[in-house]
Amino acid sequence: MPLNKITSNASNLQVLYEDNHLIAVNKRVGDIVQGDKTGDSPLSEHVKEYIKKKYDKPGKVFLGVIHRLDRPTTGVVVFARTSKALSRMNKLFAEKATRKVYWALVKNKLPQEEGKLVHWLKRNQKQNKSYAYAEEVSESKKAELEYKVLKYLDRYSLVEILLLTGRHHQIRAQLSKIGAPIRGDLKYGFNRSNPDGGIHLHARELSFEHPVKKEQIKLIAAPPDEELWNACV
Repeated sequence: MPLNKITSNASNLQVLYEDNHLIAVNKRVGDIVQGDKTGDSPLSEHVKEYIKKKYDKPGKVFLGVIHRLDRPTTGVVVFARTSKALSRMNKLFAEKATRKVYWALVKNKLPQEEGKLVHWLKRNQKQNKSYAYAEEVSESKKAELEYKVLKYLDRYSLVEILLLTGRHHQIRAQLSKIGAPIRGDLKYGFNRSNPDGGIHLHARELSFEHPVKKEQIKLIAAPPDEELWNACV
């Protein structure tokens, strides 16, 4: 099922944090963080529009894309408002000096209530999909995450994930590999799509040292206002 067309605009952004250097928002299902071949208006443009209107800025607004979330996912996305903040944040992400926590609603129970998953992921560009292997294969990259089951629902488990590496579709591929695909994720083995075309994967928390102020920042995003997510919170 195709994702809904984006209806985000500057007036309905959920801003989690902003100062002169950074702005963070809670991304919704269907938003693309940065423009792509679809031609759909990206989240970055709506954030620019928000800044331009709020601060009555003349001319173009600078906004640097630091990281991305898959289009079907939701949660914390942070942008840079200055080139200095962008270069410093890029360095933090490259050096893995950030803490990324996700929530996922998955089918079936995991083998243990908490643990660590280590796989080797190989990306198929044509399929836009990554395959997880127990051992290293040609052109694969090591993928690691830690998980903890937070809650059991009737048919699903709420899992908290601490991402240790940042591979393409990593959480989706690794959870699918152990028989726990994310709800709505047809690409990785769930049996049906969600009505909105999204999946139940949410970037819950992002923590890092502020690139200019040098203070610890912890951004937390509420999951979508939806029946299953509401049952988890």
